[in-house]
Amino acid sequence: MSNPQPLKIFPQGEREIVFTRGFDAPRALVFDAMTKPHLVERWMGPRGWNLVKCEIDLRVGGKYRYVGKRPNGPEMGWGGVFREIAPPDRLVCTEVFDDPWYPGECVITTTFEEKDGITLMTAVTEYVTREARDAVMKSPMESGVKDSYERLDEVLAGAAQGA
Repeated sequence: MSNPQPLKIFPQGEREIVFTRGFDAPRALVFDAMTKPHLVERWMGPRGWNLVKCEIDLRVGGKYRYVGKRPNGPEMGWGGVFREIAPPDRLVCTEVFDDPWYPGECVITTTFEEKDGITLMTAVTEYVTREARDAVMKSPMESGVKDSYERLDEVLAGAAQGA
């Protein structure tokens, strides 16, 4: 599978960051890969990371919890609550990291649009303040997100081939 649209990350308004990325896969498969633990644990995090915890209770009010482990490094945990679930079109959840450096809870609204077998994912993350959003924009999160989505491409390719 190829990357039909590379990752784009940009600020929007006062408190939002927008992430867009194309995937060469049907949106139902992309949605599943982002919400089913046995798939999420295969791609979430930069290369070299492993998810040591991946719990997803996919229902409105249900929680998710991830803990990632860096090679020879500390664990990083985060999670949230699902607010809206409309497969395979839309997913809304909160997100908060365990590390106090990360600036509080945010709300992520993710949409999936498919055209000719290509799925465009758009995730709009709303932070509590502009300062929180700006701190995240200055962090190295872009490289981790890019790595994760490249790993997701591999999972999607394998799933399309029945792996």
